[in-house]
Amino acid sequence: MKLIPEAMAQTEQAPTSNAPPPAPSAAPPAPAPSATPAPVGSKGAPTATTGQPNPEAPPVTLPDLIAQIVPVLVVIGIVYLIVLRPQQRAQKEKVKQLGNVRRGDIVVTSSGLIGKVTKSVDDAEFEIEIAPNVRSRMLRSAIVEVRSKGEPVKDQAPSAKS
Repeated sequence: MKLIPEAMAQTEQAPTSNAPPPAPSAAPPAPAPSATPAPVGSKGAPTATTGQPNPEAPPVTLPDLIAQIVPVLVVIGIVYLIVLRPQQRAQKEKVKQLGNVRRGDIVVTSSGLIGKVTKSVDDAEFEIEIAPNVRSRMLRSAIVEVRSKGEPVKDQAPSAKS
């Protein structure tokens, strides 16, 4: 913002006569010291205009670095406790629930079908009955919700023939 007043001051000081401008000297003129202080880098950091470290600022010390890093680590810890840990717990519950799906369970699939599990084909697939005598094979990963658990499968004892 100080550029505008400086530019206006230079235009007011410009000569109005048709005299030629003064001849340029061999060395470029040194910048005039201004009333405002030069930009100061923080703690020995390079300044924005020169890129050189500020000799007046003390060097960065270990306690300063720790004071800057500790709040970042605290925020990361809070995000882990509030967001990531519950998400991991819910994911483990869902994997456990999908592994425990068995015959007789009523499930909802990701496509919106509601049906009864009639057969577990393998670890990745199961057979679902979506209407009487209408069965379909689906992936276990398509299960969104287990509505009700079915009766445990009863092992049939081999009949003794005598």
